[in-house]
Amino acid sequence: MSYNDRFQSTDDLINHLIVFVPTLPDEQIKSNYAGFLSASAVTVYELAIKDIFVEFAEKKNPAFGTFVGKYFDQINGHIKINDVRKYIKSFGEKYLKRFETKMEKKNKQLRMICNNDIKAVYGNLITCRHSFIHENRITLTFNEVVEGYKMGKEIICILSETMKR
Repeated sequence: MSYNDRFQSTDDLINHLIVFVPTLPDEQIKSNYAGFLSASAVTVYELAIKDIFVEFAEKKNPAFGTFVGKYFDQINGHIKINDVRKYIKSFGEKYLKRFETKMEKKNKQLRMICNNDIKAVYGNLITCRHSFIHENRITLTFNEVVEGYKMGKEIICILSETMKR
């Protein structure tokens, strides 16, 4: 499965929720939807990240692909930027340098467009998911989760571009 296919379920959920959640009068209900959406977003990120690394490893060697697949069965929310950097570095320093260069370029572009730091927004979304799942606490609004999800997809795309031979 292509990593891009992983996004479809959350994209569909956003397309459905974006119509009515902003119109809800109850802020608590809006917050709950933000929490549910953050959980969905981070889940598809985890799956996409795993797909990218497994595909990379399989192209090197089928047995290596199997090993990497088993290794990434354990990531469970460990997908913050620093985690991703560690994973990339395991495959070689040149991939980490490539990732950092691409991230910096994308971050500059997005700062000019929307004045946000892509790494901070991505990290905030992961924190929101964690707070919602483990503490039933919401740290972002529904609209912030939607925007964060879109920016996070950019990071996953950069990872995919990075892990090409």
